Amino acid sequence: MEMFEWMKIIIGSAFLLCGIVIFFTELFGVFHFKYVLNRMHAAAMGDTLGITSCLIGLMIFSGFNYTTLKIFLIILFLWFASPVSSHVLSRLEAATNEDLSKHCEIYEDLRILEQELSDRGTANDEKEETI
Repeated sequence: MEMFEWMKIIIGSAFLLCGIVIFFTELFGVFHFKYVLNRMHAAAMGDTLGITSCLIGLMIFSGFNYTTLKIFLIILFLWFASPVSSHVLSRLEAATNEDLSKHCEIYEDLRILEQELSDRGTANDEKEETI
């Protein structure tokens, strides 16, 4: 029985330590990334993974009881709430930021493609008018 208790302490401590490492990685990303969407991604991933890891460690320490069930329900809520809120905030940023093409290369490529397509469209319109 004592061996089981030691294993519970070791595994629970490993999950807690892993969660703390994820939190520090999140903090590094939040303070060192330059663009707001990159910072939000680091914060959302860190929150979801870090809190989940720490709470699993607490579940292991607690054992199998009602407290474990409550912690599991908190994990489920955070799995649904954190990504959804981050997604809503990032869509707001993408919709309201006028300088988004400065931070994202794909928007510059899309602008070039749109320009080429509009040039082809006007060239086809001119051909139809001459016929």
